[in-house]
Amino acid sequence: MTPVHAARGRRTILLIAAACLAPIIASYAVYYFYPRSAQVNYGTLLPTAPALPIRGSQDDGTPFRLEDLRGRWVLVAASVADCDAGCERMLYATRQARTMQGKERERVVRVWLDAGGAGPTAQLRSEHPGLLVAHVARDALATLPGAQPGIWLIDPLGNLVLSYPADPDIKGLANDLARVLKASMIG
Repeated sequence: MTPVHAARGRRTILLIAAACLAPIIASYAVYYFYPRSAQVNYGTLLPTAPALPIRGSQDDGTPFRLEDLRGRWVLVAASVADCDAGCERMLYATRQARTMQGKERERVVRVWLDAGGAGPTAQLRSEHPGLLVAHVARDALATLPGAQPGIWLIDPLGNLVLSYPADPDIKGLANDLARVLKASMIG
């Protein structure tokens, strides 16, 4: 073999090795120099803790106990006054996020904790079929993280999972709900 052929053979081997190693080196460079955000959820992840008991009464006078909803995913919306425009947007967001789950939506129940309001109007009731309305004392909302109007997601075991602002991004809420429903085999 002549020196020219040997040099050409070495160059070919080096080019093949470089072509094989380039994607590996590029992936390490992207991983270490351009880190991704570790958080993919829209809502605020809460420390694993059971939701404290919340009791009240429904519109028809029957007692309401939050723990009776175990076994299903629960979207809890809470307000401290009559349902104003902000409250209506919050209830709309929960309805749309649940509806966007398709056939999985039956695994989710929506609850509105009404602390001190006059209750839902007939129009609001017609716009939100399946919404459980629970009239509770104002101090019942203090048991929820943040103790202010907002939305919380409770898992089928009764643990608080995520919290959302009173005016959430519907797509973000729906994506979070889709992720937990896909990952969970219970509820």
